[in-house]
Amino acid sequence: MNTWNQVYDPFGSPWLSTLAASLPVIALLGMIASGKVKAHIAAVLSLVLAFCVAVFLFGMPADLATRASLYGVALGLFPIGWIILNVIFLYRLTVEKGWFATLQQSVAGITTDRRLQLLLVAFAFGAFFEGAGGFGTPVAVTGAILIGLGFSPLAASGLSLIANTAPVAYGALGAPIQGLASVTGYDPYILGAMIGRQLPFFSVLVPFWLIWVFAGFRGMLQIWPAILVCGGSFALAQFGISNYVNPWIVDIGAALISMGALVMFLRVWRPAVIWTSPALRGNDPSLGYVTTVDGPKPGAGAGAGTRTATSSEIMLAWVPWIILSVIVAIWGTGWFKAIVNPIFTWKYEVPGLHNVIMKVPPVVAKAHPEAAVFAFTYMSYTGTGVLFAAIISGLIMRFSPWRLVTAYLETIWVLRYSLITISAMLALGVLTRYAGVDATLGLAFAGTGILYPFFGTLLGWLGVALTGSDTASNVLFGGLQKITSEQLGLSGILMASANSSGGVMGKMIDAQSIVVASTATGYFGQEGKILRFVFWHSIVLACLVGGLVMLQAYVYPFTEMVIHP
Repeated sequence: MNTWNQVYDPFGSPWLSTLAASLPVIALLGMIASGKVKAHIAAVLSLVLAFCVAVFLFGMPADLATRASLYGVALGLFPIGWIILNVIFLYRLTVEKGWFATLQQSVAGITTDRRLQLLLVAFAFGAFFEGAGGFGTPVAVTGAILIGLGFSPLAASGLSLIANTAPVAYGALGAPIQGLASVTGYDPYILGAMIGRQLPFFSVLVPFWLIWVFAGFRGMLQIWPAILVCGGSFALAQFGISNYVNPWIVDIGAALISMGALVMFLRVWRPAVIWTSPALRGNDPSLGYVTTVDGPKPGAGAGAGTRTATSSEIMLAWVPWIILSVIVAIWGTGWFKAIVNPIFTWKYEVPGLHNVIMKVPPVVAKAHPEAAVFAFTYMSYTGTGVLFAAIISGLIMRFSPWRLVTAYLETIWVLRYSLITISAMLALGVLTRYAGVDATLGLAFAGTGILYPFFGTLLGWLGVALTGSDTASNVLFGGLQKITSEQLGLSGILMASANSSGGVMGKMIDAQSIVVASTATGYFGQEGKILRFVFWHSIVLACLVGGLVMLQAYVYPFTEMVIHP
């Protein structure tokens, strides 16, 4: 079978080629940010544009582009769409039964302060789900919980996205680290340790940032001790586990330690001012009323007029989420995958695409074919574990089998546009990868010379923004980071790790994460508002990571933190 070599500079001009490569991304973000084009339509139109760019500008054969797009659609549905569908199914069951309202009361029982609820749910609880499942699970769960607590859809969506940053590099039981190791040849333990010398700074910063965005600078200062306990305990555990244990359990261990430390701290400390408003900075028209630090007007917000749940009812309300946590944690372990994958796996080598496209220098050291194997590991998918958790919980909640079936069909109908959007987003990402379009963007970053530690970090950010996955970004640009850093006399481990650390800040603006957030919070059709809300936070935080990597590359004593090959 004839092969096709990727072309990274089709115009003979890096500037023109980079501009052409960026057209689908610019179009996608522009349409979503405008708020005038629905997300699923924007995704499909951007996919069509990416197809045209790949075929007519970068010379990719049309049949290869078609196969790559269809391959991306399948990857969008499994595992990402599969996770979202089943998480929302579980959420809708708990809402229908009234258990979610009870869970809301139990969280309020720990603290009625909305800022502290954000720390507990969006940051710490979200980090646990990132570590156990990844792939949109934390944003879907925390966004739904925040909505149940009375936060506005915009607040629940945007704040969940901001909170789900620092844990991403170790998400899904270290999958991004493993992906990075596979393309660089570096030991995953060493990569995990280096990332653990970068992200803890931001594990402390992000909770402060999160509360600042929600309640303003003054509102943040009022609870700084609790923020420091939450973020500081997470950061210390993140560093310790990544450097002295392994990179696979970093998020789960750090999240549990952070939640435990915060809950214990709140037993002996409380803020002087209790912030009971669920609105952004105390004034959010999307909630339908104006709020103050003292709380919403009587009768407004979630939970108004409801009776106080008993302790047994509260315990029952947590059962579905405890079941979900346990099953997702088991589903993500290596031993579980080793048991079920040999039995419940269907591997399909995409005909006419598998090993047909050649990735060539300077993106890689030596030309090699791009594999295209759809591994349908349906039993070990995180979404399958979530489905089992939802069915078990539904039976515990005494839903009839028939009602579970009809409720599932209703969930599919509710999520139809979100699933189309996610499929189109992944198709776009996979197409640009196989066309070499994203590598063209990467080479533009690689040509920045002495400033490469900064821009190389932003390359990781771009990779996640494009693909929606830190794992995919690491696989895409990890080899390029290693090659470029070695040519510039920098530590390849530093820059490979920076790709992952910088990438976490792109997670909040990648289109599929935004769609997951809008789906979980019922904020359909408002993806543009969510993107505008988080966009500058993503850029500023990514630049801060880039600044830290610059210090680690050139400035003592930060250079002492760097692990060399």
